Amino acid sequence: MIYDISMTIHPKMTVYKNKEEKYPKIKQVNFFDVQGNYESEITFNMHTGTHIDYPLHMLKNGENSNTENLETLTGKAKVFDLSMLEEKIDIKDIENLDIKENDFILFKTKNSFKEEFDFDFIYVNDKASEFLSKKKIRGVGIDALGIERNQSTYQTHKNLLSNKIIILEGLRLYDVPEGEYDFYCLPLKIASVEAVPVRAILIK
Repeated sequence: MIYDISMTIHPKMTVYKNKEEKYPKIKQVNFFDVQGNYESEITFNMHTGTHIDYPLHMLKNGENSNTENLETLTGKAKVFDLSMLEEKIDIKDIENLDIKENDFILFKTKNSFKEEFDFDFIYVNDKASEFLSKKKIRGVGIDALGIERNQSTYQTHKNLLSNKIIILEGLRLYDVPEGEYDFYCLPLKIASVEAVPVRAILIK
């Protein structure tokens, strides 16, 4: 079974806080009756849809996409179903889960069951991110367009990124049961940027 856990990119897709500047712009630039072929171009923010955050996103002089390691982004991943939570992922919600060093973990929450942007989306708070950092996982993903919400100092991002833990945002996990999967997350090969769109799949 293959689960595509990526968002589809299109002009009316869900974007962070419904900000107009976040919507992808797709434009036809070649026409059959002029150039004899069809071509289009796209303009969109690097944090649109399913994407990876690199340290440079929140850490001045942090590492960027040039440091990408595909071994980190492939292998096994564990999906944990936390869809019962109503506000956030706290340390008490994850401290007893089977999370080990070098794991790539994906959090399935009630976010996966909403297509419109929810300003009260489930997020990972700073205490949970400290716990994950101490566990020395290799990456964490969530089914929201942000891993944190309304944290003025961006502490969740900073806790994870300063420990070289990959952040994967914008997942779609509504039909994915809890468990362990073969995981493939392939980012576009774009140099020297703080975030990159990805196509991510799970195989059972």
